[in-house]
Parts: sequence; C-alpha cells; structure tokens
Amino acid sequence: MSVQPPRTSPSHEALSADDPHEIGGYRVHARLGSGGMGVVYLAYTRGGRPIALKAVREDFAADPAFRRRFADEVASARRIHGLFTAQVIDSGVDDPVPWLATAYVPGPSLAQVVERHGPLPVRTVLLLVAGIAEALQAIHRAGVVHRDLKPANVLIAEDGPRVIDFGIARAADAASLTGTGLRIGTAAYMAPEQAMGRPVSAATDVFALGALAAHVAGGVPPFGQGPESAALYRVVHEPADLSRVPRDLHDLLGRCLDKDARARPSSDEVIAAAHAHPAVGPSLEFTDGWLPAAVRNEIRGRGRQQADLHAQPTLSAAADAGEHTDPPAPGGRRSGERRRRRGATAAVVAVAAVLAAGAALHYAGPLKKFEKRAFGTDKGARPSHTPSASSSPSSPASGVYVPGYADAELTAPDSGYEFDLKAGKVVPAETSTWFLARDGNGFAVPGDSDAFIASGYALSPADCVRGIETEPVASLALEDLADERPFCVRSPDQKQLVVARLIEAEPDDGAVTVALSRYDRRG
Repeated sequence: MSVQPPRTSPSHEALSADDPHEIGGYRVHARLGSGGMGVVYLAYTRGGRPIALKAVREDFAADPAFRRRFADEVASARRIHGLFTAQVIDSGVDDPVPWLATAYVPGPSLAQVVERHGPLPVRTVLLLVAGIAEALQAIHRAGVVHRDLKPANVLIAEDGPRVIDFGIARAADAASLTGTGLRIGTAAYMAPEQAMGRPVSAATDVFALGALAAHVAGGVPPFGQGPESAALYRVVHEPADLSRVPRDLHDLLGRCLDKDARARPSSDEVIAAAHAHPAVGPSLEFTDGWLPAAVRNEIRGRGRQQADLHAQPTLSAAADAGEHTDPPAPGGRRSGERRRRRGATAAVVAVAAVLAAGAALHYAGPLKKFEKRAFGTDKGARPSHTPSASSSPSSPASGVYVPGYADAELTAPDSGYEFDLKAGKVVPAETSTWFLARDGNGFAVPGDSDAFIASGYALSPADCVRGIETEPVASLALEDLADERPFCVRSPDQKQLVVARLIEAEPDDGAVTVALSRYDRRG
C-alpha cells in the first residue's frame, strides 16, 4: 500500500460535523483534500492570509516513532526557502494531533491540469521542468530528498509551479508502520534505486522529475498505469515509454530517466537544458502565455473563489445556521445591466452563426440524437415538466446550496468526450452518469436531469431551482447559450446542481469549452 496524495477537487469542500473549526489558533474555513497522511484544510492567519494546514491522521499521531520522524521532517522543511516551493509557515509537532501549515497556492495540481485539459505544450513543459528543478535545488540544499515528486505534488500558480510535501511523507516510514506494507512514494514516479529499497539521493528526485514531465507532456505516466507491482517492475527493468511525448523532449527526459543514477543530469543541468531549447530561448520567464488559456482561467477562478470564501462564514457554520449561502454566480454581471429574455427553443435549429466569446459558432442539423439521449424522447415528444409536489419551490429541493467546485474551465476535444458534472472533469463519452455532452448543435444531459437557461447574465443556485420549477427547458441549444449566458443542470436526486457557461464551440461536433461550478444541497 502506498501513501496516497491528498484527494483534491477543483475547489473547496464544506467542513463536516467531524472537522475542527480551529487548529493551532488558525480558523479553519474549508477542506482542500484528504489522503493517506491526513486532511488538508484552507485556514487563515489572524492577519487574513490564506494557508494550507495539514492535520495528521489520529492513528499516525498515536505512534511515537511517527511523531519523532514528523518533527525531524518539519524541522528540515523549515530550512527550505525557494521561490518554487510552498513555504512552511508554522507547525504543531507536539500537539495531540500534529499539524503543518504552508503557504496556500490557489491553483490546481499538475495531475488535475492533465486530467482536465490533457497534455501540455512543449514550452509549458520546459518552463515547468526548469521551475521544479529550481525547487529541487532548494530542497536538496537543505539536505532533504523529496522522495515523492509527482504531478499531484506540484501546484500551478500564474507565476510558476510550487512543489509541496517535500520530505514530509517520509515521516510515515517509521519502523512501527512498515509492517503494514506502507510504501513511501508513488510507484509510477519512483527511481529504480528507490523501488528496490536502496539509498536515495538528489538524483532520485531528478528521475521523478523526468517521469513527471513525461506524464504532463504525453498525458500518461511513462511507466504505465495499473497495479503498483507492475509499475515497479517496469521502473526497474523496462525503458520509459516516451512514444506520446514530443520528440524534441526525448533527449532531456531520457537522460533524467536513466536507470543509472550517476548518469542522470543534475538539477542545474536540467535548467540549462531548458534554457537551451529553442521553444524557450535564453529567458525563462513565467509571463502571460506560458500556460494554456483554459488552465490560466481555472487558476484565476480559484483565486476568486478563495477571496469569496474568506468573505463568508465557514461553509459548515453557515449551513448549520440555515443561512442561504448562494455565492455570486460565476460570470455574474452588475444588476443594473440590461437583461435579455430567452427566446422560444425550436425542435430543429436552422443554420446559424452566432458569436460566443469572440469565436463563431455554427449550428446545423436536426436535434433528434441530442433530444433522445438528453431527455429520453425523439424530436417532438417532449417530456412534461409540470412541477410536482416533491419538487415545488417550498420543498427540500430549494434548500441551502454550498459550493462544490467553482469556475472549472474545461475543454472536450470532440464528441468522444463529455463533461462529468459531479467530478468537474472531462471523461470519455458514455462513462459518466451525470453528464453534459456536446451533441451536434446542442448539449445533451441525462434524461432524468432538469435544466434551465437564465434570461440574463447572473445565475445563482436559488435562481436555478426557481427556474427549473417555473421555466424548465427541454433542450440546450448552443444558440440559446451564446455570449456566455449561464444555464444550469440539476442532478436526478436534486442534491446537486451545476451552473455552466458556454465559452467556445467549434462547428461539426468539434471541441467545446465550458465553465462549470457545482453546488451541493445541504439539509
């Protein structure tokens, strides 16, 4: 069993009844994720600065050997000062439940970026490699080997990457825990010497950097996925599979992934190689354009969400008090701006060209396939949307909604992919139970889901519920969603809803980009 990274979502999660509201004097506002080591919270200093606060699992906290190792690792981590690392701010190694606080980075992990947006361009990969290599230099200067460098442990900010969890997971490698089969590190990114239980060094992290870069450039780990034992075997005995990685990255990544630690480049040599690449040039700068637009917009959305969250009470406290906690709708405009009424939706949309987010959208063809998958009926056989007693505005379906994820800007490259509304990610078509899918000149949703299109440019969860009960729509035609007009989809069990905006759509079932924000009903 390996130590798993914190399981993060595109946004914050509400606190549960079992979560603390204060740790070490820091007010806890929301969950950022959870994993093998414990739970990570979003908290704030007394001066209002956000921090990421990791509380260790209670069973680990009860082990004296773990606590000693944890204190040693925290002391080492405090010596690390790098521009591309998440700085350690405070800790409570002697508290009943040990904890560690680091600078908060309001951005997704590299694992989330690749999962939602696919492989990254060569220039972006090279800049990431250089930034992470600089972070490794700072880590190694402090006498620490990361041991678990992977896409989930690199967060992306607008001004470059941030390496997290440097050496902290090693605290779990206490003698009393090894009997459980706990393995420190992640098999797909381990160097051969680490996989075989031999001493590790700075070169071990360089190998992991090569595996990480191959993953983000090619979309899959270079030693494959699947059972840990199979990945460990390939790491030790087989060459890395770089077939999906652009050719001009093969030399650098191949050197990093050499089985012989002595043959791998140093972190300084990795940075020099990135400088020398024609896609980067002599200046390594994280300026506008270094990230794909969809990734940059997601980062900015997270920053806005964090600011909004700080201005609100803690999520669980507001829900417990029965308050209406609908936050500002994504992309909402000033209430004084002109509101436009939604026109009637036709069963068949004629050929049209409508500007949406500055790009032309072309619509053509019948909606039969779209309507049948979306609403369980052929064209013309519209389902009844008469509100029932169980879904009237006064029913529990119109209760308090708290944020799930926010402003996740996602792109489905073609009709072979769809949007998983629950997870907030792009998945292969026909694999999600609650989905939004491009289907010709419209979107398809499950037949037992409800939908509503706003008449203006702001749409809160409460507006969504009221709209579904009074003006539900039988189709989501692209022309009705032009100019980023918000719409919403409610889950069949009425416990979740997603507020969405169409950003851009290519013609003929081509790529489509949307921004999604999920809300969860409480009470």
